[in-house]
Amino acid sequence: MLKNHFINTLRELIFLTLSNHLPRLNWFDEIRYYFLKLAGMNITGKCIIWGPLTIRPIGSIGNIYIGNGTFLNTETRFGCPKAPVIIGKNVQIGPRVSFETVSHNLILNANNGRGGCSKPIIIEDNVWIGAGATILQNVTIGNSSVVAAGSVVTKNVAPFSLVGGVPAKLIKNIQTKSN
Repeated sequence: MLKNHFINTLRELIFLTLSNHLPRLNWFDEIRYYFLKLAGMNITGKCIIWGPLTIRPIGSIGNIYIGNGTFLNTETRFGCPKAPVIIGKNVQIGPRVSFETVSHNLILNANNGRGGCSKPIIIEDNVWIGAGATILQNVTIGNSSVVAAGSVVTKNVAPFSLVGGVPAKLIKNIQTKSN
């Protein structure tokens, strides 16, 4: 078991580092997802990832799930040591978006500090997350929703909603365009 953990961590270090150091050219942007799959990230189908990605702590890349057709812009951060970040299909993620599955308690315990808890983040299909947004633990962002740039999402977002602000609040419901 310890040997498998060591091998998986080493594999993550090697392929994540390679992925993050590929030149910022279109051709490399379109194959970067393959290196991340080799590192242990769960990716279904083809994605475009501009990178670099920050994944904390090392060894947690297996907690990230990304659906087909998703786009991740530069400097996306995943803090997911125990709980997963699940990103659906055809999701658009702006630059410097942060996914944080860990939080700490408000009450200080003299024996072990504030302690922490980890809960998942779920991003459903066709979501657009604007630049610099932060998505906190235990949040589901519903299908076809939009998160405005710079928002901090602390609560679930209903499908077909536009949210924004700190903390993010409903701005309006959005519709689909029929052809």
